[in-house]
Amino acid sequence: MRNSLADRFGIEHPIFGFTPSEHVAAAISRAGGLGVLGCVRYNDPADLDAALSWMDENTDGRPYGVDVVMPATVPDEGTPTDLAALIPPGHKDFVERTLLALGVPPLPGTAGSGVLGWLHSVARSHVDVALAHRPALIANALGPPPPDVIGRAHDAGVPVAALAGRADHALRHVEAGVDLVVAQGYEAGGHTGEIASMVLVPEVVDAVGDRVPVLAAGGIGSGRQILAALALGASGVWLGSYWLTTTEYRLGDGPDTVQRALVRAGSGDTVRSRVYTGKPARLLRTRWTEAWAQPGAPEPLPMPLQNLLVGEAHRRMMLASDPDVVAMPVGQVVGRMNEVRPVAEVMARLLAEVEDARSRVWRAHWGGD
Repeated sequence: MRNSLADRFGIEHPIFGFTPSEHVAAAISRAGGLGVLGCVRYNDPADLDAALSWMDENTDGRPYGVDVVMPATVPDEGTPTDLAALIPPGHKDFVERTLLALGVPPLPGTAGSGVLGWLHSVARSHVDVALAHRPALIANALGPPPPDVIGRAHDAGVPVAALAGRADHALRHVEAGVDLVVAQGYEAGGHTGEIASMVLVPEVVDAVGDRVPVLAAGGIGSGRQILAALALGASGVWLGSYWLTTTEYRLGDGPDTVQRALVRAGSGDTVRSRVYTGKPARLLRTRWTEAWAQPGAPEPLPMPLQNLLVGEAHRRMMLASDPDVVAMPVGQVVGRMNEVRPVAEVMARLLAEVEDARSRVWRAHWGGD
């Protein structure tokens, strides 16, 4: 699958793998793709620095990227304490009542604040830490980062990617100086727009593909889907959800509750909701998401207040042992994530499926091998 985009990044296959786990990201890079580490869960820059130092030592010299969550405009966000004071008491009461009804136990020890990586100031610290290492890419989940951040990355020789859910968004990203556009369809996990990948990818390619490479994201979990994305004009693919059921995926010493929930889920078991961060995001449908959809439930707060509200609740659910109440972003491709396998095996199967699909298409339309 090597092409000009793979050559540009010094990788074997144009497969970019987003993950919150440094172990998965390193394994993706070792398997010939580009592992992209999601930074949002690192409240303390020292923890991100340690994770990237580990990746420097465990990627066999192969490239990797980082993904931050940073709005293009700089908000007057205040401190986490100031922001927490803006959360209505009724929302806090609803979260506690819901956790009690779902049987989710409290955290052991002293509870901390929500994930502060959603704050602009913390995202900037993530960029600072990343540029002190050797990233091959800085991606931003909320479109292009501010101009000075793009400038700093370019000065360091690091290209910048941004996710787009519409063709006009992609045009603005490129005009802002972004080097790579990720066209993420409605099927994708996490923050996602309203246009399906089959429609979105060719629209984005037609809009900006003559200036920057376009990666296809959303609903990709097989070699057939990778080949289809390339046929739509993408230069490569961006996979996120598909790595959540790999053996390397671990975010601490908690139980494997999330993977048990994902393995048993079907493609219809997701919901697009604002309950995770305050922006529309696709999540696994569970008793937690259903509670927010019931009559009388409060409206989710805007980012970053919603995450500060539910951050502790998410950690409590992750450490619990009930797969019915996890809070996990995942795309509709979860219906294909039916077993836990090593990253290298997942990558090998994807590549084999690409070649098989290519051969079947050739035989069906032109005959022969």
